[in-house]
Amino acid sequence: MLIAKNISKSYTIPGKRTIQILRGVDLTIGEGEMVTIIGASGSGKTTLLNLLGTLDTPDSGEIMFDKQLLFKDTKYTLSQKALARFRNQKIGFVFQFHHLLSDFTALENVAMPEFIATSKLPPAKKRAAELLESLGLSERLDHLPSELSGGEQQRVAIARALMNNPKLVLADEPSGNLDNQNSGILYELMAKLSKERRTSFIIVTHNEEYAALADRCLRMADGHLHPSLSLTLQQHSRKCH
Repeated sequence: MLIAKNISKSYTIPGKRTIQILRGVDLTIGEGEMVTIIGASGSGKTTLLNLLGTLDTPDSGEIMFDKQLLFKDTKYTLSQKALARFRNQKIGFVFQFHHLLSDFTALENVAMPEFIATSKLPPAKKRAAELLESLGLSERLDHLPSELSGGEQQRVAIARALMNNPKLVLADEPSGNLDNQNSGILYELMAKLSKERRTSFIIVTHNEEYAALADRCLRMADGHLHPSLSLTLQQHSRKCH
């Protein structure tokens, strides 16, 4: 479903040296697969998510998404307008900070992606209500983000990410602001959604216990992705396969 080949990325700090973040990263994600990526801070995990989500441009490599070539030879194959439309239709994003619109209800926040894509509010609200209800938030549709708990806010963020039936959801430390109980609930929810909806998830996390809930765990180090042996052993012991 997603194939990234030889992805490299560096940043040049003004007046300082160039820092190589990613060094020829290869990654393949199957339909409905949940993959977690762990690694030290600054190892390039978030940078990789931004590149896969077309929010930033690689220095080199190739990205193919759902059989469509998106990036090759230092440039994207789509215009910026087409790329934005592609993101809206194919990719969902969940961040550490939920980034919900504070003046809009949970229902309105979730409906926003479809409303932007179609300009049709009633069907967007109907689908948003169905998604929120499926995530256990039927009693929170008309609540503002400030009236929700941290776990509820992140479930609203996941519902919003799923609104346009994306093929892929990219989640960057989605449980970073949650306690252990709500973090566990969140990861189990994403694992359940990946199987039931056949939606692929790539999740960046520091928590190895929750990372082991995924189908596959990778470790980012020295600008490369490596299979995480310790997490693979955890997966087998927890019968995640």
